[in-house]
Amino acid sequence: MPANAQSAAVPAEPSEGLPEWDLSALYAAPDDPALEADLAWAGKRAKAFQQAYKGRLAGLDGVALGGAIAEYEAIVERIYKAMSYAHLLFSGDVSDARRGRFFQTIRERITTISTDTLFFELELNRIDDATLARQLGDSEAKRYAPWVRDVRVMRPHQLSDEVEKLLHEKSVAGKAAWVRLFDETLAGLRFDVDGRKLSLSETLNLLSDTNGATRKTAAKALGHELGENLKLFSLITNTLAKDKQIEDEWRHFERPVSARNLGNLVEDEVVEALVGSVREAFPLLAHRYYRLKAKWFGVDTLDYWDRNAPLPEDADRRYSWDEAKNTVLGAYGAFTPDMAAIARRFFDERWIDVPPRPGKDSGAFSHSTVPSAHPFILLNYHGKARDVMTLAHELGHGVHQVLAGRQGALMADTSLPLAETASVFGEMLTFRALLAGEKDPARRRILLAGKVEDMLNTVVRQVAFHEFETRVHGERRNGELAAERLCEIWFDIQRDSLGPAIRFDDDYGAFWAYIPHFIHSPFYVYAYAFGDCLVNSLYDVFRQGHPEFQKKYLAMLSAGGTMRHKELLAPFGLDAGDPAFWKRGLSMISGFIDELEAMG
Repeated sequence: MPANAQSAAVPAEPSEGLPEWDLSALYAAPDDPALEADLAWAGKRAKAFQQAYKGRLAGLDGVALGGAIAEYEAIVERIYKAMSYAHLLFSGDVSDARRGRFFQTIRERITTISTDTLFFELELNRIDDATLARQLGDSEAKRYAPWVRDVRVMRPHQLSDEVEKLLHEKSVAGKAAWVRLFDETLAGLRFDVDGRKLSLSETLNLLSDTNGATRKTAAKALGHELGENLKLFSLITNTLAKDKQIEDEWRHFERPVSARNLGNLVEDEVVEALVGSVREAFPLLAHRYYRLKAKWFGVDTLDYWDRNAPLPEDADRRYSWDEAKNTVLGAYGAFTPDMAAIARRFFDERWIDVPPRPGKDSGAFSHSTVPSAHPFILLNYHGKARDVMTLAHELGHGVHQVLAGRQGALMADTSLPLAETASVFGEMLTFRALLAGEKDPARRRILLAGKVEDMLNTVVRQVAFHEFETRVHGERRNGELAAERLCEIWFDIQRDSLGPAIRFDDDYGAFWAYIPHFIHSPFYVYAYAFGDCLVNSLYDVFRQGHPEFQKKYLAMLSAGGTMRHKELLAPFGLDAGDPAFWKRGLSMISGFIDELEAMG
């Protein structure tokens, strides 16, 4: 990134040889005149758009309606571009007050602009079915039929225009402000590990250190610092849960998860089949594996800080950045050169930000931005095998976002569970490539165990997170939850999911407080389990030599949000509504554990 695109606290050159992203495909700097021009253009167009179409949609013919949607899409693309830039800049250093103010200012301006276009989707939902069917019969409007279909799923839960406008305008001073408080608080915490003040990302990384004493010290530091701030994290959690409850009641959603399921375009029964199948498999998967891992460590039970510990014989193999990059690109290329060619652009054109930095967002993500630009990936790379898998995961998202971008700003986004498909599939390809290249039995066991732990973290742990949210939001309806109660629920769920081979202490009770998905996207987490089990089934189909699999797979990713999961999976002979589908996915994890047990 050019020096003027970042705050002075961030070096212009990549630190330690790791690449940093170049956001100039969006804007050159926060004071770039092009950014102000885009916001001014969007504001002017939004007002003209409202004047031209408000109260008139039902009377338009198909050509005019198609033109209106295209104009709306152009406005959306412009404001999403500005919002993406502000978000990415903020993620690069959440502790930088200037970036925080810039992010909030852009959010507030965009909220004001989009208030003028808010009527459009609300009014679309009031058009009767017969009239809309005639309008969508014209080719100009028909292209947007999948988007219109998805907008209209909210029809039964839509409020009056005045209430919708109030909720929209107040969001910047409500939920968004609490989310920002959470992010800035978490980014500002420093954890005392043997006299070193470490960030969250650095401290979490130590939980997979080869030294048991280091893992314990890091875990205790996490528990202590989170515990010191538990009052604030509990207030944020309670406030946002109550905020969601109020809106859910106004919109007549039956359960706390219902809004997410509807937004994901996934039927309640499909989610219930997934969660039920995983819960039923807790003993077969997590309980069995951690019992086996405890045996490898020569103990009956593992302390929680050893859950992700390297195996005793693991020499803590580190991967250079070039090794990681070449491994993932090689795995993608072996599957199909088309996928590797897209992935390579993230490296060649600086679409990726890799080094850990003070204040940087502690996680990893691929942000799609807008079709007129390209996605950007954020990592915190420490050189471990799990970091290689994280690179494979986020590149899967990135490839998906590039392919789906052809659908345009309104239809590029895929529902959350399917959005995890390409990322988890990318991980599987990379893991299989690493495993195939490893002939040493000890190293093969290390790789296989690492993959099982990643899958347990993705499936069992995320469904456990889902259960935690379900109980927290359920109990919050009866009143505010004390911090101690939140910790009790956390303990109950963790013991149930991880099993008797994991031993906890009081410090672990606060670990729920750092999980960002609970705050950013309530009930998002089951999407990971959905994606992992779906990919396991999908990979099984691929392994069995399904005809033209690669072609169908790329077509699935290119569809973006134009098709739902049943349509997307049908070419592979899969149906997520069938409980056997989930059991097929879980059987792959179970099979890996069988292999590990056979190794002794």
